[in-house]
Amino acid sequence: QVQLVESGGGLVQAGGSLRLSCAASDALSGHPFRRYALGWFRQAPGKDREFVAAVSRSGDRTDYANSVKGRWDISRDNAKNTVSLQMNSLQPEDTAIYYCAASLVLAFPPHGYEYDFWGQGTQVTVSS
Repeated sequence: QVQLVESGGGLVQAGGSLRLSCAASDALSGHPFRRYALGWFRQAPGKDREFVAAVSRSGDRTDYANSVKGRWDISRDNAKNTVSLQMNSLQPEDTAIYYCAASLVLAFPPHGYEYDFWGQGTQVTVSS
């Protein structure tokens, strides 16, 4: 069974920081973790899910939504089967449920519909 489990969400004041982590089972549907591009998405109340950041299989390439570029950093540790999202300078509009996802497609970054596996999400709330 594929498992992606997010952690690190919580309540923070505007301007603060949080670090989200996502841990994967050893093999996602039979493929090693390192074969997946990984991404973070978020969904705010009443809004569609949106892309936040992605990291390539080896970790040498990253992609960010314009809204978080320069503030946040995505990274992965293939030895530990984890992907992290360091979120700095948080703003109330960053409040959402954050999901990690994994994609087997070779092209980077994957389109949103090309992610094969999703976690259950972790809540991030930023107070003003």
